[in-house]
Amino acid sequence: MSQKNVRAPFLPVAPTEYDARYIDQLLNILRLYFNQLDNAGPMTASTERTGGDIVSGLSFSQPSPTVPNTFTVSLPTQADLGNLRVGDIYYDTTASNVLKVKV
Repeated sequence: MSQKNVRAPFLPVAPTEYDARYIDQLLNILRLYFNQLDNAGPMTASTERTGGDIVSGLSFSQPSPTVPNTFTVSLPTQADLGNLRVGDIYYDTTASNVLKVKV
């Protein structure tokens, strides 16, 4: 799965005549871009607001900042329901931490 926050690169302007350095630079830029698209890095599936900031609500392979060699998943709760978009996933802590989708 590709990342949502990858932006297309700015491509250099082509010279009027063939230039091997230009082709090498262009291919390097495209290679880096395609590597970013192929990277299975963090995937955002929901949002969570902390204060006024939006943070990733569901991300995979995110190391825990306090416990080494463990990973954490952060989801908003029903307390954040007013800030969520339709389709966002949240924990309903009043219903034994059932996962729900805002409709």
